[in-house]
Amino acid sequence: MPIPQENKHIYTVSQITLEIGVIFENTFGNGVWVEGEISNFKAATSGHFYFSLKDNASVLAAAMFVRANRELKFKLQDGIKVICFGKIDVYGPRGQYQMIVEKMEPKGIGARALAFEQLKEKLLKEGLFDAARKRELPFMPFRVGVVTSGAGAAIRDILGILKKGASCVDVVIRSVRVQGEGAAQEIAQGIEELNEFSKVDVIIVSRGGGSTEDLWSFNEEIVARAVYSSKIPVISAVGHQINTSLCDLVADCFVETPTAAAKIIVDKKNAIFAQLDGLRHEMGFSVSDIIGVLKNNLIALKNSVKSPLDRLHEKAQIIDDLSLGLNQNMRQFINITRERALALIHRLEALSPLAVLSRGYSLSMLMADESVIKSPAQIKKGDKVKTILSEGSFISSVEEVSNG
Repeated sequence: MPIPQENKHIYTVSQITLEIGVIFENTFGNGVWVEGEISNFKAATSGHFYFSLKDNASVLAAAMFVRANRELKFKLQDGIKVICFGKIDVYGPRGQYQMIVEKMEPKGIGARALAFEQLKEKLLKEGLFDAARKRELPFMPFRVGVVTSGAGAAIRDILGILKKGASCVDVVIRSVRVQGEGAAQEIAQGIEELNEFSKVDVIIVSRGGGSTEDLWSFNEEIVARAVYSSKIPVISAVGHQINTSLCDLVADCFVETPTAAAKIIVDKKNAIFAQLDGLRHEMGFSVSDIIGVLKNNLIALKNSVKSPLDRLHEKAQIIDDLSLGLNQNMRQFINITRERALALIHRLEALSPLAVLSRGYSLSMLMADESVIKSPAQIKKGDKVKTILSEGSFISSVEEVSNG
């Protein structure tokens, strides 16, 4: 049955679009927060941004005009997840609803990346990364402080390399957490405490490899400032090969792995021995040159001056005596220098904690917090204890505690 013409309410397309806009205004008039992934991003020549926000099921068209997007601190691109605030509107020419974005912030790792870049720029302006302020490492560090996890792979790598290549080096370990909440504060405190201790020649700040999130403690401002304030040269040895941490940028020297940090110490020890060998060869060449000059002078004197034969024999004997004496003095000097160096190395090896362990001693730590047990008051019956030997370790349970 046909509907009477007078009972029909006929809208134009523009009127429908306007009515839909009114509905959106009434529903989302105060603005709405929307989370999604950016796709189909385009930057118009006018400076306006056009893109879509999508999730697993839907797509929402969006626009961010130049007056709003000029405040963005990060670059928009397809694939990043964001949280946007704005209003839902209808674009009349296409009859399409869209979101007019007024504010935007990255979500998840994007927020961290933005925070990293902002902090990096701040510290750069303050001069924390300036090459001019970085210090040379000691000619030979005989005592090394290490800020890392006492139970991690990093400290095992460092101790293993030093034991093989520079057993004369003493190691002071400041055990800290290297990831998670509160780790950055512990790392900074460890650096400060080694500075207060002041009996180490260089500090290694280290941890094994991990994801960007695992390594994030080394991007915290408190760690960067602790490294900058250290009076003792700092080597950053965070186990990564792609990203550079703020700790790396501030440190006096940075390497990609804990093993590489230990090799720096070993290389310095080897350089000393190579220098001693070089000096020995130089001294030998110098003495030979002196002897050669004296012999040439003697020959010239013999050819130019007529003198009794016995006087020439006497001069020749003097030259031979000088040559013998110089060679003996050279050998004696080299032997004395080598003996002193070896004695110093033996003394340092005797003071090494590794040497103490090799003589039958051990180091015990509470499993609960990895603190070194120095007093019976620290433990109670039932506690789990990890004991480190010169080769390996074992875990035991406390049966009895005696204060005697």
